[in-house]
Amino acid sequence: MTSTAIIDAHIHLFDLEQGDYQWLSVKNPPYWPDKNKISKSFSEQDINLAKPLSLSGFVHIEAGFDNDKPWREIAWLEQCCKLPFRTVAAIDITLSNNAFNHQIDKLLCYQSVVGVRYILDDKAHQLLTDEQVINNFKNLNNHGVNFEVQMPFDQTSSVDALLNIIKESPDMAFIINHAGFPSLELGSVAWQQWRENLARVAQYKNVAIKCSGWEMLDRKYQVTWIKNVISTCIELFSNSRVMLASNFPLVLFSMQYQNYWQMLIKQVNEKDQQALLEGNAKHWYQLPCN
Repeated sequence: MTSTAIIDAHIHLFDLEQGDYQWLSVKNPPYWPDKNKISKSFSEQDINLAKPLSLSGFVHIEAGFDNDKPWREIAWLEQCCKLPFRTVAAIDITLSNNAFNHQIDKLLCYQSVVGVRYILDDKAHQLLTDEQVINNFKNLNNHGVNFEVQMPFDQTSSVDALLNIIKESPDMAFIINHAGFPSLELGSVAWQQWRENLARVAQYKNVAIKCSGWEMLDRKYQVTWIKNVISTCIELFSNSRVMLASNFPLVLFSMQYQNYWQMLIKQVNEKDQQALLEGNAKHWYQLPCN
């Protein structure tokens, strides 16, 4: 039986004893009725895969450990993780120049840091047109780190603002999270808007996309929908700028980790599997895997 190596390009680990994780409290948004499934600590040992699958590395995306001192999360990860991995740290893109530069300098002292994230969501247009935020992106470009783009791509005005940032940031990569939140209704107006806006962004070779986070839109998502999303992303970005990921532990809202990867692999042509499962993540996140 052929072994399949996977780099999970989007996971979150929690240590509830050391981190803040205010969003995991049932008292705070998001108000998910099943939040208790993930309101506990998760370590590297919880993302094991059984043969014929194997986890050769992962990319850890900030999870609200300490948004005021985001380097604390990185220090914790570098102390406890053994697999090859890279980290995407939290950063506040609304800070003053001095405070923003201080955060960047602190974060880049850690060898695992290759990128940063600030969740844009429905505030994307407001944020990406703010003068201070635009100025901070110029500083990010000078450091050449990745920026994780988490926002809905059916909102054209937000994508317009993002494109202005991308055009001015040729020295950094932009990685779209969760496939840009496509509509659950294939062929709908929202789906077509999502596709058209992704096509505009895909023209820039420093932009890649991760397919994951399905459960954030529907806990009982349809496999045919996933297949359509992935094939659309490959069509627009080519198979060199698309990555598959799990969004662990949120993936557990819908299915177990092993079952998820078994399902996801079946949605991709065999010729594309190595790139989407391992090769592209290794490239875009500079992972030191063999």
